Amino acid sequence: MDTDVRRYLDDLLAVARTTLGDNLVGAYAAGSVGLGAYQPGRSDVDVALLCADPLPVETKRALVAGLRHEALPCPARGLELVTYRRSVAAAGTREPGFEVELNTGARMPFRATCAPADRPVADGHFWYALDRSILHQCGYALLGAPAAEVFADVSAADLRHLLIDALSWWLALPTPPGDEPAPGAEDAVLGACRSLVRFRYGRWLAKTDAGERLIADGDDATPVIERSIAARRGGTPPTGPQARTFQQRVLDEITRAP
Repeated sequence: MDTDVRRYLDDLLAVARTTLGDNLVGAYAAGSVGLGAYQPGRSDVDVALLCADPLPVETKRALVAGLRHEALPCPARGLELVTYRRSVAAAGTREPGFEVELNTGARMPFRATCAPADRPVADGHFWYALDRSILHQCGYALLGAPAAEVFADVSAADLRHLLIDALSWWLALPTPPGDEPAPGAEDAVLGACRSLVRFRYGRWLAKTDAGERLIADGDDATPVIERSIAARRGGTPPTGPQARTFQQRVLDEITRAP
């Protein structure tokens, strides 16, 4: 693990312990850190906190105040933190189910949400169950029992619905037309690769690893996937239409599967 990230996670855990006290029963690194694919300068730090009981609004606000970038500078692009009750983590539900959500960082728009009902539907409610599924397979325990023991995976039927919702949400975003490279299109392509690999093979992989898995399978979109992987290492990203074509193909496969 990156030294700066390790130190930051230690400091984050100290703030969480002080704020939540005995109600804090687990802390887990997710995302690129949990998947072993953290890329300095590009990746976020994703963290899930686990509490035994619901959090009072005052405690949620105190947690946000203590962990926002201005109070605890994040060495990455930003911090994406979600706190769940232990019972929600164990339920395997497809609902958001969070207590508090915080996005903060030098290169990340600030967001603090204290209840799922406060998050606009247009921003996507599928993220959380997918993140808990990733935590089930790949969460890195900072505090508490192993992630696989506390985060239940979603059912196959719920996973399919969630992946369809996620791909549809991504496809609804505006993308530049024409043949010019589109910065960010590489993440759209590799995110779709990760969804497809999870759907086909039952494993969550880091985005680049998922792309390489599909290349090894001889996927027809190999040139676009290779270009997307190269873009994450400083190369030229694919065009918007190339990304959308691949995303739509992945969505069609997941939607039409028996």
